[in-house]
Amino acid sequence: MNVILSIRPRYVKLMMEGTKKYEFRKAIFKNKNINNVYVYSTSPVKKIVGSFKIGEIVEDRPERLWDNLEDLSGLSAREFFTYFNGVKRGFAIRIECFEVFDDPLDPNDLMPGFVPPQSFCYLDMHSDDIEQRTYPHPRNLMETPTHQTIFPDTR
Repeated sequence: MNVILSIRPRYVKLMMEGTKKYEFRKAIFKNKNINNVYVYSTSPVKKIVGSFKIGEIVEDRPERLWDNLEDLSGLSAREFFTYFNGVKRGFAIRIECFEVFDDPLDPNDLMPGFVPPQSFCYLDMHSDDIEQRTYPHPRNLMETPTHQTIFPDTR
């Protein structure tokens, strides 16, 4: 089973740069047999730009997640605690083997009428299509980063 996670472009960029090693969520997948996480970069990018494997999923109080993972979060304390405001438990997904797609995928090409998930959605019948369109083209970010071409200059 695979999932698509919707993530804002600035956080996707931090993942690609290797600064953000954990993705934080208020809710997590009920299916624990997730093989790949496909990353949908939200507006203005609106593409599936890469994928990663899950290293571990940590569940804890937001304060403890922050205390233990601050240096690997890619976030400021304000961003983190604003996101988790009013939440008693949170989840941290370890990002392993992030692969950047040479040609980011328009999800509408695979799934006409695609509506980006608020958080995540399971992806089963289209997983093979994504793999065929990206293999052997995905690459490990640490080898040859090209994320500069995916994101518009926001300066």
